[in-house]
Amino acid sequence: MTPGKWLDPGDADDQATVRADALGPQPQTEALSEPDFGMAINKIQFDIQVEFRRPRRWLLADMLPIVRCDRIMPCIDSVPLTDLIDRFELEAGMRPAGGAYGGLIPAYSRCLRLDDHFHGRSTMATGSKTPVLVCECGEWGCWPLLAEITVTDDLVLWDCAEQPDRRARDYGTFGPFRFDRKQYDHALRNLIKPIRSDIA
Repeated sequence: MTPGKWLDPGDADDQATVRADALGPQPQTEALSEPDFGMAINKIQFDIQVEFRRPRRWLLADMLPIVRCDRIMPCIDSVPLTDLIDRFELEAGMRPAGGAYGGLIPAYSRCLRLDDHFHGRSTMATGSKTPVLVCECGEWGCWPLLAEITVTDDLVLWDCAEQPDRRARDYGTFGPFRFDRKQYDHALRNLIKPIRSDIA
């Protein structure tokens, strides 16, 4: 219609045009996409669990002093990694499962640098994979949970989980876990403090 033209009351099409023009350009309606949970950014923290135990020399155990053996427990979105893997393995019907894993004990490993370890450059690596949990007993070679740790400028990725003592198990839907690099390194700096292995 021409601006300023008077409308005939029966001119419904022109009236509809005026109303639309008065409202201005209308936004295009688009279907909302589903959130991509696979690309979510997780938050990590490393908890220190203090334990006291005797050395593993069983024949002399009664004569040796009690030592402090701190465990390092990765927590993802405030949930201990042991809880996450226990839930996954139990729901998948894996056996044995539940209560099999524990946090890492640095005192049980020689020449371990925690910053290198959690950046995928560990002296305890198995091939390209890094232990992120070990057996509940604390031994690094006993029932570890391995993962690929990939570090970029912006992200740290934990992926391709594996139980080397049960290679037929499928952990393809466990993770991947993605962490903001700055938040990850901040959590790691809070962890990297002197950890005594002995007490007076």
